[in-house]
Amino acid sequence: MRHLLLSAAVAAALGSSLSACNRAPEPAPATAATPPAVAEKIVDEHSFAQPDKVRITDLALDLALDFDKKTLSGTATYTLDWIDKTATQLVLDTRDLTIVKAEGLGADGTWSPLTFALSDKDKVLGSALTIQAPTRPAKIRVTYSTSPEASGLQWLEPAMTEGKRQPFMFSQSQQIHARSWVPLQDTPQVRFTYSAHITAPKDTMVLMSADNDPNAVRDGDYSFRMPQKIPSYLLAIAAGDLVFKPISARSGVWAEPTMVDKAAAEFEDTEKMIDTAESLYGPYRWGRYDLLVLPPSFPYGGMENPRLTFATPTVIVGDKSLVSLVAHELAHSWSGNLVTFATDKDAWLNEGTTTYVQSRITEALYGRDMADMEEVIDRDELKQEYKTLPPELQRLSLKPGTLADPDDQSSATVYTKGAWFLEFLEKRFGRDVFDPWLKGYFDHFAFQSITTRQFRDYLKATLIDKHPNVVTMQEVDQWLYEPGIPDNAPKVESGRFATVNAARIAWQGSGQLPAKALTDAWTTQEWVHFLETMPETLKPEQLAQLDAAYHFTGTPNGEIAMRWYPLAERSGYTAAREEMGKFLERVGRRKLILPIYKALVATPDGLTFAEQVFARAKPGMHPITQGSVQAILEAAKAAPPAASTP
Repeated sequence: MRHLLLSAAVAAALGSSLSACNRAPEPAPATAATPPAVAEKIVDEHSFAQPDKVRITDLALDLALDFDKKTLSGTATYTLDWIDKTATQLVLDTRDLTIVKAEGLGADGTWSPLTFALSDKDKVLGSALTIQAPTRPAKIRVTYSTSPEASGLQWLEPAMTEGKRQPFMFSQSQQIHARSWVPLQDTPQVRFTYSAHITAPKDTMVLMSADNDPNAVRDGDYSFRMPQKIPSYLLAIAAGDLVFKPISARSGVWAEPTMVDKAAAEFEDTEKMIDTAESLYGPYRWGRYDLLVLPPSFPYGGMENPRLTFATPTVIVGDKSLVSLVAHELAHSWSGNLVTFATDKDAWLNEGTTTYVQSRITEALYGRDMADMEEVIDRDELKQEYKTLPPELQRLSLKPGTLADPDDQSSATVYTKGAWFLEFLEKRFGRDVFDPWLKGYFDHFAFQSITTRQFRDYLKATLIDKHPNVVTMQEVDQWLYEPGIPDNAPKVESGRFATVNAARIAWQGSGQLPAKALTDAWTTQEWVHFLETMPETLKPEQLAQLDAAYHFTGTPNGEIAMRWYPLAERSGYTAAREEMGKFLERVGRRKLILPIYKALVATPDGLTFAEQVFARAKPGMHPITQGSVQAILEAAKAAPPAASTP
């Protein structure tokens, strides 16, 4: 999942400043905690399932989609592997599901009722569905329906869509929201194949993270198959007024009719990205790679659902400057979808590795300058986050009990620190050694879910030990198990950002804006750096000058908006308020709007405005986004009153 293009750059001294200022008072690197040499028991704190006793190997869905009721209803049938031959229960994760009945398949081919019970609801985990199965049947079937408020589904009225013709529905299963629309062993430890039969209104196109047919006819009756085993968080569905436009023989774009041409043009380099990734890390193993452009309420930048990446329309800005999101989601086809983290404590194995691979794709297609700018931006975001992030969340491998809700994972740690660690290895060993090693890692663990411990053991046996005196395991363990960034982390600088810095400093000193010929050539990344490296506040008249020249207020570019509006709010530049409100009502991507809400709630007046905007935006917001904004508002109201902005 791609969380962001990230925040602004601080160049040469970044690595040392992070390690000096943010590492908690821990033992010296040589004494970093190393996992004990004992067999590892994998425990997922965010699932009720018991995969050490019984595992789902295949899921068959037969569901009816009802836009009026905002529900999916029907059956889920599980093919089971009874690992523990004494086990007599199947425990599934659910959240707000209505369970009608459970049945087991007998040896004679008939289905018989099974006793089941739902536990009390846990705010984060939902409810355990325990099915008594004394005969350990090869298959169990559950009849159920979802709630209209399912956290993993969003139902949109036609007015909330791009085309405004038909309603729209889409899922977001990661981190643990699949359980809100399918009763499952909702843990990445468990991988399964799946098939689905979905009925829907005849004018609705239905798609899933499976073998979607580009030539499918809208008839209200759709069948899907996913032959590769996936974890539950990659189960996905979408339905609406969707059409297809090809990019290549194995890739294309699904979107609403008014968006599909723009999206296909923006993403026209997708096949080149696939070719580049294959040249580095081996064949793409998922058949097709299509993209689905969702309405603006999608809470994330992208979601790597296999065969069908879900993408936010906020990256379609007309100049391909934000297509690193596609590179990121494509990279997940190797790091995440192919080799998957076993629990949320190991999330960096997905996102850090993917961010590293994304950078390699970006460099190959768009040049080292572009990759450098994005890396500098990423690392400054990490620097800012580590100013307040508790040390226990700065570790790549989290300790048990650290993460109450997996939706609250530190993005800077799992994305940026994880990628930085792999770049450290690449720089030490050289690409001629590291690239084949990483390809071998993907091959070795293909279609498996692993832990940091397994990664460490493989790294030691196949890279560290085979190339002695290059990297020590003490250095590896410092990256994996200690907070902060090690002093020996590789640095990155951007020559293009040096030019931006000079222009910004000159303007701050003289009030004279940079030459138009210079700024006309700036990419989104350079504008992001320009804004992110401004002082915490400016004078309102300074912002008015910038706004008159560059039209930041009302910008359609979300990466610029998420930096401009907080700066405007902190500086008391109220002229931006009206367009800021419109942006917050129109866009549901958490990365773009949460910084604005956080800036607003810092003052009583801003908090009042934020509550008014949220009330208008909430009906069209994804449930995940609603919860995030609500938490910001409630925390602000519970805090002592803050002084008004001068």
